[in-house]
Amino acid sequence: MTVPAHLLYSRDHEWVALEGTRARIGITDYAQEALGDVVYVQAPVVGTTVAAGDSFSEVESTKSVSDIYAPVSGTIVAVNEALGTGPDALNTDPYGKGWICEIEMSNPSDVEGLLDAVGYQALIDG
Repeated sequence: MTVPAHLLYSRDHEWVALEGTRARIGITDYAQEALGDVVYVQAPVVGTTVAAGDSFSEVESTKSVSDIYAPVSGTIVAVNEALGTGPDALNTDPYGKGWICEIEMSNPSDVEGLLDAVGYQALIDG
């Protein structure tokens, strides 16, 4: 299970890559492994305002349907349209081509509640 050191993580198994006040969001390697083969991703809508902890997307796999939660508050400014025809990118490249959306953060201090790689590894090893 990979846990890249340069990312932040939510307790709900989303990863966050920060670039200024913009956060790129995806699901972790641990989450995609637990889900199994992803067959559908409900893309969030650009322009939607989300609060940290809100469900903003769903991922359907051969095992289950799971909500994806916003790890930070803000406005969705970009979505990964490629997941519409290639949802399996969440399985094959969860930290790269499998990103779900980007959020322009309204409260950058939200990141203080996220875990670093060591903290996230401890959570999943728990």
